[in-house]
Amino acid sequence: MKVYTMCCRSKLLIAFALILISYKINAAYQEPNTDPQHQLHQSTESAQMKEGKPHTQPKNIGKQRKPEKELVEVQERVQNSVNKVDLENPVGKIEFDTIKLVVADFSKEKDGKKVPDMLFDILENQKRMIQKIAKEIEEIDSRKHSAGSLANEIPPKLEVNDADQIYERAMMVLNKTKVDRVLGHKLMVEAAGKGHSIARSHVAWGQLLGNPVSLDIESARTSFQELAEEGLPDAHMGLGFMYASGIGFNVSQAKAMLHYTMAAAGENSWAQMALGYRYWAGVGVPNSCETALDYYRKVATNVASQVTFSGGSAVHRIRLQDEVDNSGPSSGILDNDLIDYYQLLADKGDVQAQVGLGQLHYQGGRGIPLDHQRALQYFSQAANSGNAVAMAFLGKLYLEGSDNIKANNETAFKFFKKAADLGNPVGQSGLGIMYLHGKGVRKDTLKALKYFAKAADQGWVDGQLQLGNMYYSGIGVQRDFKLAIKYFSLASQSGHVLAFYNLGQMHAVGLGMMRSCPTAVELFKNVAERGKWTNRLMSGYQDYRSYRFEEAFMQYALLSEMGYEVAQSNAGFLLDREEVNLFKNRGEELLRALQYWGRAAAQGYSAAQVKLGDYHYYGMGTLIDYEMAASHYRMASEQQNNAQAMFNLGYMHEQGLGMKKDIHLAKRCYDLAADSSVDAKVPVTLALIKLQLLFKLESLKETPLKIMFDLDENIASNWDLYLITAITILFGAALYFRRPVTAAGVQRAETNNPVAYNHNNMNEVETDDRRGQNNDLHNIDPPIN
Repeated sequence: MKVYTMCCRSKLLIAFALILISYKINAAYQEPNTDPQHQLHQSTESAQMKEGKPHTQPKNIGKQRKPEKELVEVQERVQNSVNKVDLENPVGKIEFDTIKLVVADFSKEKDGKKVPDMLFDILENQKRMIQKIAKEIEEIDSRKHSAGSLANEIPPKLEVNDADQIYERAMMVLNKTKVDRVLGHKLMVEAAGKGHSIARSHVAWGQLLGNPVSLDIESARTSFQELAEEGLPDAHMGLGFMYASGIGFNVSQAKAMLHYTMAAAGENSWAQMALGYRYWAGVGVPNSCETALDYYRKVATNVASQVTFSGGSAVHRIRLQDEVDNSGPSSGILDNDLIDYYQLLADKGDVQAQVGLGQLHYQGGRGIPLDHQRALQYFSQAANSGNAVAMAFLGKLYLEGSDNIKANNETAFKFFKKAADLGNPVGQSGLGIMYLHGKGVRKDTLKALKYFAKAADQGWVDGQLQLGNMYYSGIGVQRDFKLAIKYFSLASQSGHVLAFYNLGQMHAVGLGMMRSCPTAVELFKNVAERGKWTNRLMSGYQDYRSYRFEEAFMQYALLSEMGYEVAQSNAGFLLDREEVNLFKNRGEELLRALQYWGRAAAQGYSAAQVKLGDYHYYGMGTLIDYEMAASHYRMASEQQNNAQAMFNLGYMHEQGLGMKKDIHLAKRCYDLAADSSVDAKVPVTLALIKLQLLFKLESLKETPLKIMFDLDENIASNWDLYLITAITILFGAALYFRRPVTAAGVQRAETNNPVAYNHNNMNEVETDDRRGQNNDLHNIDPPIN
């Protein structure tokens, strides 16, 4: 039994040894040992084992003096080899092999009692050797990793930190309520000089758009190309825009799509909007509502998450074509003189002027930048006079806080309470917000619901939105999607961005209604176009008013790629009026203008639809195509009752251009144009007079006088020119013969016929005497014959 137990123990140890021996490790080297003493030691051990004699072991196995000496030798050889590799080979070029540890075969061992002890000794030595070699390998790997990471880092670490700090300062300046673009750009340039990639991208965008620095397309292109190689999403967006608009590169929609896609993958909101618009409108790609929905939803979620209680700054959309059509600025931008007048009234204590100026500075718009500090000043003056609206807006200011206004829940609650007690819906909605979220007061959803209902009953948008949120989420009430849709729809009619977003989410998943992808895309697109980048619409308009047409065009072109219809029509307008000198020739400008007008028309702008008809009628940027022109005019007249389109259709019916000649249809179109616009009445009246003449002439052709109309074809085709020439001649002759008689002419008439002249004078004298007038000139005696 004892021998059997020892054999089992030997077999178990051998199996355990084989398992450990199969463990393979990666080493930085494998160098054969050429030490003659070591080879001799190994040969001696082999001879002893072949003879059945185990090599000498100390009595105390725990000490193991001889294996420790061998391990020291191994460690020295490993260290020497590592140093040799470090000197001869670069760290990045070390080739890793596999080390295999071989143990002697003990199958022929005669003394079974001593086999386990010898195996235990060998295994312990090999275990320690493996641990030391593995430790050396880890050190080599760590040196390689640290060397690779240091190669990619900027050597001066302190300079990198400085660049980050300067960039953060620049972003703080640009994200303030009252933005200082010049200072922000200056800090960005400083951070870019220290190697900050995102700051370099900001500087490149400033150079490309010409705001707030001078236009420098070449420098922007170089920066974008370098940063794109590093994988910066903003740089890919810049290259995509340049390829799409043909600025700095030849137009390539395929490359534009490539760069837009890479930028969108990096969560660039501009690129996501550009791709969403392209998939929605089918620009360069097949229409895909679902793909457009994915992109627009991402941007809309980002924009909605940044909306504050104030609703953000107002978005003012100005169409340059409308200003021209209305004969002067009609954009609603307040003139400086008008602003000065309101300020004068406010300084004199006019409460309505104080409230109006406060609201303008609180939300911005109409040419007034956001300035919460001045809004606080005007609201405070009006609130001191007991104005409830001013009190409510003071509550909003103190509830949210601002750059120079510290948030204070107690002060906000005080002003909201005063305004609500006076029946003001803004104050009621503010109290509802504070009770709903427990700001400065104990959370009470029932009171919140009561105040929101009071505000909504008076038509206040915030009350409607919050009621929709409560019914949507089931906060304080039973969840009811139908009521949520009702209140969201009411709030969206007042233009609240969160109402559009919530409705978009419900349409996207079919919550409480039938799912509608197109409706969801339109709602999310509306939200996305309320982002902070929308202020470039006003920047472009200010550049246009300052006669910086290239800079205005660049900003409008960028927003056009992002799907803004206003920007598309304005970009086409600038190219149409030859006010941009960024392209090679006039033909290229007209071709691009036609593209911008087409995109704006596809989004429902009737004036752009009329422009498309004009371009096809006159062959501008395309071939002359009367049928296509008539098609665009017809769409503009049927969809939006555009008076100009109706008038043009009437003329084409009258002349038979692109359609069958029909005087009756022409008259109908002229009448519709006059009914649609007061401005069209005068040209329509003249056109109808001409049409009546044509109708009479057509009637005369059925009489014996028709021989008068059998004229030469060239004369008949240009009859209106001949008619105008004849009328001009007759008018000139009438003026000539009715010219006043001069003194020289009177003297010549007296000399040539004195008797007749005397007779006439006598008659005039009698007439003057009857009227009681004295005229010495008529009393001259007749000359003596």
